Amino acid sequence: MDSLHGKTAIVTGSSRGIGRDIALALAEAGADVAINYCHSEQAGLDVRNDILEMGQRAIAVQADVSTPLGVAHLLHETTLHLGHVSILVNNAGIARVQRIGEASEDDWDYVLTQNLKSCFLMTEAALPAMRERHWGRIINLSSVAAQIGGVVGPHYAASKAGMHGLTHYYARNLAAEGITVNAIAPALIETDMVMANKFANVANIPVGRLGKVDEVSSVAVLLAQNGYITGQTLNVNGGWYMS
Repeated sequence: MDSLHGKTAIVTGSSRGIGRDIALALAEAGADVAINYCHSEQAGLDVRNDILEMGQRAIAVQADVSTPLGVAHLLHETTLHLGHVSILVNNAGIARVQRIGEASEDDWDYVLTQNLKSCFLMTEAALPAMRERHWGRIINLSSVAAQIGGVVGPHYAASKAGMHGLTHYYARNLAAEGITVNAIAPALIETDMVMANKFANVANIPVGRLGKVDEVSSVAVLLAQNGYITGQTLNVNGGWYMS
């Protein structure tokens, strides 16, 4: 297992929820971390301060990672203050709960841009530094919705399934360069996003409860430390989807 000490990580959408806990877990494992937020400045600063108290370096950067300008700004600030990025966690995304017939074309475009385009843009931006150093970890936060359709909407399911395609492509083409690319597909984790979805039903989960954020973040740390797992989707879903 590789040490994360001296490594710099970016976790997009990390001011709350799963992203927040992944950022904290990576810092506990020794990484310096760039916290990214779009709107929640104080929450982002709070995560940064928690990491600084651990003795690791951290910054909080406002950036919309679904845009090239936002991505460039986040990479610039991270490299300037923390050094070259070795670990990228593509966690930023939204969930618009819309059933069949409710989602417009604009809804589709917005969700695909926020969830899938952001993953592509961030990956392309982070890769040059990883390839130069022959070491990198890319972790994409997908969803059980990519595998079973889920309870959010067609645009959400499609965006998360698209992340699996990106994961497979980059993993196959970067494996020989010391860069691993994997996805984590959680289901019904105890976050604000899940609790706000009236269709999220614990009865769907064989283990009979919601998942905890640390049950996802611990998997992210595993993938960051392990150089032999690549091209995989790790299912943290309480048994909802069994592969």
